[in-house]
Formats: sequence, structure tokens, C-alpha cells
Amino acid sequence: MPSAPTTSLDLTDPGFVADPYPWFAAERARHPVAWHDGLGQWLAFDHASVSSVQRDRRFGRVWQDREPASYLEPFNLLHRHQMMENEPPEHTRLRRPVARAFARGHVDRLRPRVRELADELLGEVDPAGFDVVADYAEPLPVLVIAELLGVDRSMVGSLRTWSQAIVRMYEPAPDDEVVGAAVSAAGEFADLVRELLGERRVHPRDDLLSDLAATELTEAEQVASAVLLLNAGHEASVNVFGNGLVALLERGLRPGPRVEPCVEEMLRFDAALQLFERTALETVELGGVVVEQGQRLAVLLGSANRDPAVFEAPDELRVERDPNPHLSFGVGVHFCLGAPLARMELAESVTALFDRFPGLGLVEPPAPSHTFVLRGRRGVRVSAG
Repeated sequence: MPSAPTTSLDLTDPGFVADPYPWFAAERARHPVAWHDGLGQWLAFDHASVSSVQRDRRFGRVWQDREPASYLEPFNLLHRHQMMENEPPEHTRLRRPVARAFARGHVDRLRPRVRELADELLGEVDPAGFDVVADYAEPLPVLVIAELLGVDRSMVGSLRTWSQAIVRMYEPAPDDEVVGAAVSAAGEFADLVRELLGERRVHPRDDLLSDLAATELTEAEQVASAVLLLNAGHEASVNVFGNGLVALLERGLRPGPRVEPCVEEMLRFDAALQLFERTALETVELGGVVVEQGQRLAVLLGSANRDPAVFEAPDELRVERDPNPHLSFGVGVHFCLGAPLARMELAESVTALFDRFPGLGLVEPPAPSHTFVLRGRRGVRVSAG
């Protein structure tokens, strides 16, 4: 076992999950990188180390099928062929056709529609009291990603259910119920996408599934790309919105004259994705320790985003913070492909919400999701004030 700083931080402890930031601050003050015996991997806490790991090609994603592999094949199949789980040249081959599809104007094409959908959803809520997550933050990005992909609106409820089931597998030690739900969701969503891809090959439309169907990717790779876009485009947007909105309302804050800095601060302050793993492809020195080839390392994005070496008053929410070099979208070759879409959705949804309800306020304490890796809010009841 490495002779190096160690940590026994319990990522499943309810107190930690409820508010990990004081724990991160204590760990970060002791060591930028530390070994965790229980997890059998390194944890990186500070901004410099987390950024370095994501930029350094000596650290990479090495997908290993979840066991039992035969039972979990529907889940494994989706991840085995995702760009996030591969390194160049495979990553480049998988990312390029999806990036081309985004570059053809899908995000700009969707902006007016995002505004319409936001207004539509807000027009259906009860201003005297509504759950801004369930009634607004959750359905909006699913409706957007459905339109981007070209999935009928009647399937939106299933898309939300499948996405939520799949991403719960990313938490530490998922139980049998979570695993079973993820396997079912992965299989059902893959079946739908295969059917739609078959239709698009014969009758292409102006949507991302048609673009994917026309690429050189295999069908398994096309399906995996669509599922990744749903999971990343849905879960991240919901959780960033919910976490950021709660932080604003708890402090009596509103977006500044420009919404863009507020969106970046929402992304930084309470990160939707807290942890992302890498494997050392060769021996690397990092943060004063030696990470041996083959060892795993988890970068703690939420901790890096509160590093006082980079952010003035990191535990304060500053809606006009600039510059704001947060790491919530990652850096390097795995920088989030959907970042422009996520930023646009957040800007439009936040603007629409406060334009309609400038006196918006919480009516009860928000209900947490009780998850760490994907940190969010299960319910946030608000009123127009």
C-alpha cells in the first residue's frame, strides 16, 4: 500500500452527503491528494490536482464491465461504447460525429423552442405553491433533449424514468433494487433508440438521431451516444438548476443584470457532478504523491470548485463572479460536449422563471436527493411570493 497521505472520508455518510463542502475543506487543507483504503483508490481534492488529472493524458477512462456481466449486459453495453468511457483514438472516433451534429446548429435552433417550453411549463404551475423541480426543472431538459434527438413528446415520461434509473448506478454501492431498475431502463431505452434509428435510416428528419443514423458508428455506438446525451443533458441540467436555485433563494439573491455569470456560479457553487474517475495509464506524480500505473483516482469536482487558492470567498455565492474557472464541465479531451446546450438551457430557464415570478421564494426546506456523485434536490417547493 502506498506510503502517502490517507483519508477515511465516508462518501456514504448521511452528514457528508447532506453537505460535503466542510468535509472537503478539511481534507483539502491537509492534502491535495490522498489514498482511500476503503475505496482502493486515490482522491484528488484541490483545483490544481483535479484540473491536472483531467488534462493529463496519462490518466484515462478504462471501462470495466459491472459484474455479474451477463445480468448487467444492457447497462454495460451502453457504457462500453460511450465516448466518456474511452480514450483517443476511440474517444475521438466516437465524439467526432456527435460534435459535427451539434455544430450544425442544433443548439441555436432549439433556443426559441426552449423559451416556449419554459413559458408553457410555468403557465401550468400554481403560483401559490409548486414544486419547481418536478414541475419545471425536470421536464424542461427532457423535453429539450427529446426534441434534439427527435423522440416523440409522448415518450418524455419514459425518458425521465429511464435516465433517473440509469444514473443511480453511479452512486457508491447501489443496492439490488437500484441495479435491477438500471438494467431494465438500459434495455428499454436501447430498444427504443434502435427502433428510431431504423426509421431514420429510411426516413431521415432534421434531428440528431437522423444525424447519428447517417454516421459510420455502429448501431451499438449510436445507441450509446443517444443515451449519453439524454443522461448528461437531463440529469446535469436538473441538478444544476435545483442546486443553484436553492442556493439563490436561501440567500435572498436574484440573477444579476446578465444571467450568464449567475449560471456559471450555479455550476460552480454546488456541483451537480461531484466525482469522476480516472485510471493511471502509467506511473504519475501528482500533488506530492506517486500514482502507480493501473491505480484508480477520483477527482472531486465539488471540492475543486471551492478551492480558496483559486476562488475568492469560495463558500459565498456571488452571482456576478468573474472570472470563474470552475471545473463542472471538465477540461481536456473529455470536456462536456453538451456544455453549450446546458448553458443555454440554464440561462433561458432561469431568466423565464424570475421574469414571471420576481418574488419567488421557498415555502419549505428543499428535499434532498440523498445522493452524492450526482448531487441534487428531489423536491423544491416555491411560491410566487
